[in-house]
Amino acid sequence: MVKKRVAIIGVTGAVGQEFVQSLNNHPWFEVTQIAASERSAGKKYLDAIKDASGIVAWDVGGEIPEYIKEMTVKSIDELDVSQLDLVFSAVESEAAKDIETKMAADLPVISTSSAYRYEDDVPILIPGINDEQTELLDIQKKNRNWKGWVAPLPNCTTTGLAITLKPLLEKYGAKKVMMTSMQAISGGGKSGVSAMGITDNILPYIPKEEGKVRQETRKILGKLKDGKIEDADIRVSCTCTRVPVIDGHTESVFVETTKEIDPAKAKETYNQCNKDISVLGLPSAPKDYYVFHEDPTRPQPRMERTVGDGMTTTIGRVEKEELFDNGLKYMLFSHNKKMGSAKGAVLLAEMLYKKGKI
Repeated sequence: MVKKRVAIIGVTGAVGQEFVQSLNNHPWFEVTQIAASERSAGKKYLDAIKDASGIVAWDVGGEIPEYIKEMTVKSIDELDVSQLDLVFSAVESEAAKDIETKMAADLPVISTSSAYRYEDDVPILIPGINDEQTELLDIQKKNRNWKGWVAPLPNCTTTGLAITLKPLLEKYGAKKVMMTSMQAISGGGKSGVSAMGITDNILPYIPKEEGKVRQETRKILGKLKDGKIEDADIRVSCTCTRVPVIDGHTESVFVETTKEIDPAKAKETYNQCNKDISVLGLPSAPKDYYVFHEDPTRPQPRMERTVGDGMTTTIGRVEKEELFDNGLKYMLFSHNKKMGSAKGAVLLAEMLYKKGKI
C-alpha cells in the first residue's frame, strides 16, 4: 500500500517527540514534513532539539529514530499542504487554535491540544470508545467550509476514566461518578512541575483539570443525534492531584449504576469488550484494550505502564460500593504519554483511515 504522507507540527516538544517515536516504521503513515517554531525552523532535527548547552534533549526514551535526524524543521508557513494527507498537531493550546484552523482548511488534523475540544461540531474521540461520533467530522467540514477537519484527543486524565466508564454506561446505566486522580509528573509538561514542589509531596490541585474531565467525559460518552452530540446524562465529580510518579495516571473511581452490578459482572463485561473492540488489529492497538486484575495490589504505575506498550487500560481493586444501591468502586491506570497522547492520536488516525475519513 502507498503510505499516507503526514506532518508533525510542534515536533521539537515533548509530545512532538512522542509522535516521532510512535510513527517510526509505521506501516500506513510516513512522516514527510515536520514543523515547529520560527526558532527551530531551518535547522536539522537533531540541532533543533539541542538545549542551551548544546546537548541533544531527547525526552521520550529509547533511541532517536534514524528517519527524523536529518530532516529539516520548517516553519508552519513553509509546510507544503499539497504534498500532505494528514497533520498531527502537538502544539500548545494557545497557539494551536490559529495553526489548526489554518491546516484544517486543507487537511485533516489530529490534535493533542484542547483548542477545539469544546466546539459543538468537534467530537472528542477515543478510538474504540465513541467511534460513531466520527460522523460529526463531515458536518464540521461543511459548517466551516474546510477541506479537512480537526479531531482532538481528550485530556489525558479523561482518557482512562471514559474508557472504563463506557462499558458500564452501555450495559448498567452509569449515572454518577466520583473520581480522584493521582497524576504523573510528565503530565505537567517539561516545565510544569518543579522537582522541589513534587518531591516528598502531593499537589492537591491542577488548574482547569477537573472542569476538563467533567465536560469531556459527558461529551465523549454522549450520543450523536441530528448532527449534534447530546452529552451523556451522567454526573461527574473529581479531584485531580499530582503525585511523584514519572509516567502514568492512576485514578480511584466510584460509580453509581442504574442496574445491579458486581465485580464478576464487570470482569465479564470488560473481557467481552476486549473481543468486540473496534480497533482490534490496528497497528497501534494493544492485544488487550482492557486488563482486569483481581489482585488487590494492582494497578501500580511501575507495573502497568509497559503493558500493551502503554496502550492498555488496567482496572483493579474492583468492589461493590455500599454507598449506592447499585455501584462499583475501582482503580484504573492509563498511560498519559501513550494512550493519552501521541500514540493514542496515531491509533485514532488508524481508526479514521480505516473508516475512510483520511
